[in-house]
Amino acid sequence: MTASARQALRLSGISKSYGNVRALSNLSFDVPEGRFFVLFGPSSVGKTTALRTIAGLVPTDSGRLEIFGSDMTTAPIAGRGVSMVFQSFALYPHLTVYENFAYPLREEKVAREEIDRRVKETAAMLKLTPRLERKPGTLSGGEQQRVALGRSLIRRPKILLLDEPLTNLDAKLRHDMRAELKRLHRQLGMTIVYATPDELEALSMGEEIAVMRDGAVVQRGTPDELYEQPLDTYVAGKIGSPHMNMIKATVSADMASFETPLGKLKTSRKVKTGTAGEAALLGIRPSDLKIAAKGEHAIASTIHLIEPLGDVTVVSVDAGGETLRMVLPEASATAMKPGDALPVAIDTTKIHIFRAASGQAMT
Repeated sequence: MTASARQALRLSGISKSYGNVRALSNLSFDVPEGRFFVLFGPSSVGKTTALRTIAGLVPTDSGRLEIFGSDMTTAPIAGRGVSMVFQSFALYPHLTVYENFAYPLREEKVAREEIDRRVKETAAMLKLTPRLERKPGTLSGGEQQRVALGRSLIRRPKILLLDEPLTNLDAKLRHDMRAELKRLHRQLGMTIVYATPDELEALSMGEEIAVMRDGAVVQRGTPDELYEQPLDTYVAGKIGSPHMNMIKATVSADMASFETPLGKLKTSRKVKTGTAGEAALLGIRPSDLKIAAKGEHAIASTIHLIEPLGDVTVVSVDAGGETLRMVLPEASATAMKPGDALPVAIDTTKIHIFRAASGQAMT
């Protein structure tokens, strides 16, 4: 097995409960060495518990945890080669930046000269050299986040765990720190497991994303795979902004067309697991709707809401009793106003088909 193919981390059937609350339910996934891996999902799906389990801060009820092929399920924290950055920066307020960096190395009995070298090296990498003698309370939010990150990096962990590290930053700092984390990942080549409820963070940073629900992974893949091939309506609704339009439908006898409030829609994706007459949901991305050209099959609609977002505009229309959102270039929407009639065309090659009863993909 080559170094690039090694599994840095493997969770197999991990479960954890707190009384009657089940935080993790048969959680299983693996992370190849050097991967930027994202655990994505809303609050209370088990992301933080998963990270704390990997770090050794939370004992499991069942299952197996391997780090670089070794069973670490019950191993002490110190021997795991893992470091974690928490949502709260958790810095020592009475210590300078230099001392915050040096503290974990002193705990590990690293030589004084080596501590000094690694502190200065880490500060330079994170652009914090001018701040080394300052205390955390005098730093900006972005600088405090970089100190928290540096305190984990300085230990040179095999795996870095990041638990919603950008939550407390404003929009611009979040953007800057996303770019900084990606740069550091490229520079250091370490394995990173990053937990976030933020779709933009997940899609822009993750080389691979595991979508979590109720303490388990429901689908994993690259950002493109999750966007193009969601396995169910839960994943489809979490990936992509604005969120996918969902239209109630009934499967026709040919298994490729559907009766809908918008009329009969024929798709290029044939239903493989359904039956004629079955209730379905058709998922249509806002980007797969457009203004119908002259002579093109069109769905009559009325503009309901216009949301300018700079270079694009989100236009919500009412059609057949359904509300659909579409994304248009800003120039195309300039003259539009609520109440205007708008002929809409759907790219039927991009329609996603789900079973209404379970939400599972039918193609």
